[in-house]
Amino acid sequence: MPVWRYMQLCLTHPEHGYYLSRDPLGREGDFTTAPEVSQMFGELLGLWTASVWKAIGSPPVLRLVELGPGRGTMMADALRALRVLPPLYQSVSVHMVEINPVLRDKQKATLSGVRNVAWHDSIDEIPEGPAIILANEYFDVLPIHQAVRRENGWHERVVEIDDTGKLIFGAAPEPIPRFEVLLPPLVRAAPIGAVFEWRPDLEIMKLATRVRDQDGAALIIDYGHLRSDAGDTFQAVARHSFTDPLSAPGQADVTAHLDFQALARAAEDLGARVHGPVTQGEFLKRLGIETRAVTLMAKATHEVSEDISGALKRLTDSGRGGMGEMFKVLGVSEPQLTSLAGFNDEKPGTGTALP
Repeated sequence: MPVWRYMQLCLTHPEHGYYLSRDPLGREGDFTTAPEVSQMFGELLGLWTASVWKAIGSPPVLRLVELGPGRGTMMADALRALRVLPPLYQSVSVHMVEINPVLRDKQKATLSGVRNVAWHDSIDEIPEGPAIILANEYFDVLPIHQAVRRENGWHERVVEIDDTGKLIFGAAPEPIPRFEVLLPPLVRAAPIGAVFEWRPDLEIMKLATRVRDQDGAALIIDYGHLRSDAGDTFQAVARHSFTDPLSAPGQADVTAHLDFQALARAAEDLGARVHGPVTQGEFLKRLGIETRAVTLMAKATHEVSEDISGALKRLTDSGRGGMGEMFKVLGVSEPQLTSLAGFNDEKPGTGTALP
C-alpha cells in the first residue's frame, strides 16, 4: 500500500490506530510536547492571541481553536494568560479539534472550570466568525505521500511484505506520469534513489480560507525544514526513542517533518497573508519568554527555578535536546494583517503583565 495509507492506518485505524487508543504524552508515554515542558509556552501563546484580537478590531465574539490539543495543557495556560484582559476573556469561545477519545476526556478534565468549550472532529465544524487557530505539532501527523526516483522516473513509495513476512519499503511498478514538472526546483536534480515527500494541501487550505474570509490568524508550530527539498523524514517514536516506522504498526507515533515552504505557498495561493517562518526559539524570545522565566523564578524555590531554567533552555536552545532550532513557527492571517507579534520585534503587549 502507499506510504500515506500505511501512515493513516497506523494513526487512525478505528481499532488499532495509535491516536485513537491512548494518551501518548509525557514520561509514561512516547513523547513530550512544548506545552508539557513549561507553562510559559501556552501563556505566551495566550498573549499572542490577545495581540491578534486587538489587531482585528477586538470582535465581541472570538473563536479560539486548537488543533490536536493533547491534554488541554496549552489551552489552559493560554486562557489563564487571557484573564489579564477581561474583555477578551469574556468574548472567547473555545473549540478543541480532537479525534482521540482518551485525550478528549483528559482535555475535559483540564478545562473543567472553563465555560463555552466545545469539541469537534474537524475544523469544518467550527462555527463561523473571527477565529484564532493554534496548531502545535498537528501537521506532522497528517499522512505524507512519498515518491522515490528510479532510472525511468519517480515512483510512488509503498509498504510491502517480503518473503519472510516482514514489512519493507518498495516502489510502485509504474512511474507517476509527468511528476517531474510538479517538483520544486531543488528536487529536479535529485539522484537515483532520492525520496521526495509531500502532503496534500487540504488542511492548510481549510485553515487559510477560514482566516482569510472570516477575520483572524493561525499559528502553526512544528518541526520541519524551510525549503522544499528531497529527503526521507518518515519516522517513528516510542518511549521517547526513535524506532523503525515499519516494526510495530499502531504501537508507535509515526510522523514526518513539515515542508514549511510548501505550506506557505499553499496559503499564499489562496490569498492569505503568510508571516515567517521563524524558529521557535526566536519566536518565543520575541514574545518575551526570557522575561517571563525571570518573573517566575523570582517567586520560586531554588529547585523550581532550576526546572524553569531547564525548560527555557529546552524550548529555545538549538543544541542537543533543544527545540528552538528544529521547530519552526508559521503565521497565516487575513490579508489586512501586515504584521504579527513574534515574527518581528513587536511585542504582544496586552497592557497588563502576567502575574
